[in-house]
Amino acid sequence: MLSVFEALVLGVVQGLTEFLPVSSSGHLALVPWLFDWQTFATETDATSFDAALHIGTFAAVIVAMRGDIAPLLRAGVRSLAAPSRAVQDPVARRAWLVVLSAVPAGVAGIVLRDVIADRLGGPVAVAVSLIVFGIVLGWADRRPADRAGDDMGVRDSLVIGCLQVLALNPGTSRSGITIAAARLLGYERAAAVRLSFLVGIPIVGAAGTFEAVGVLRGGVSSGIVAPLVVGVLAAFLSGWLAIRLLVTLATMRSFAPFVTYRVVLGVVVLLIVASGLR
Repeated sequence: MLSVFEALVLGVVQGLTEFLPVSSSGHLALVPWLFDWQTFATETDATSFDAALHIGTFAAVIVAMRGDIAPLLRAGVRSLAAPSRAVQDPVARRAWLVVLSAVPAGVAGIVLRDVIADRLGGPVAVAVSLIVFGIVLGWADRRPADRAGDDMGVRDSLVIGCLQVLALNPGTSRSGITIAAARLLGYERAAAVRLSFLVGIPIVGAAGTFEAVGVLRGGVSSGIVAPLVVGVLAAFLSGWLAIRLLVTLATMRSFAPFVTYRVVLGVVVLLIVASGLR
């Protein structure tokens, strides 16, 4: 059974790694593996906790990015009454392009859900993904870029959306791959970070909602209620902190520290597996 302490640790890990470009799914697979935690009594409990963590991080990005989200939401809703506005109004257009960017990963997530759960997420695969996609992030971050975040086009939305599918693989990092995609498309570092947060909102929100519906149908064990509450709060607070931290770092330096962290962690995990310690 998941303890409150384990829920706290996993909530903090989820919140920090959902938005920092280091892979939340990879870390959530590695932490229980490293400490040999037998966290959930049933599959329903596991789904419940996963939903709770997504709800916490979704709330964090809504609060942290509310200044960016509010005008997009207003313009998008207004365009429903006047479809031509979605083309003529640049804010409404951007709102719908953010939604469009979520479609490829959303469809792939539904179609490949069982494959992802059964075949991906082992420590070796996560370690290799951390290293490979960390190097991709570092390479993309060195590309020349001067675009601001308010000129998003259909091509940008589709490229970022299609690459976001790769984040379904634990160890890739949704934040990392979307930042890398934005940098390759010419967005300056700070704009790439904010764009990554925005395109992640539909995905994180949809993931939490999808899992929550399954929880409501299956019910929740009474013993997991306290860990759920702790997990939600921990994911929310640490997620909000991670967003503020990344926004600040993006204006000051490169993503090299995150690349280094990913590569080192990946190598350490591979060494642990090779040594037979875990």
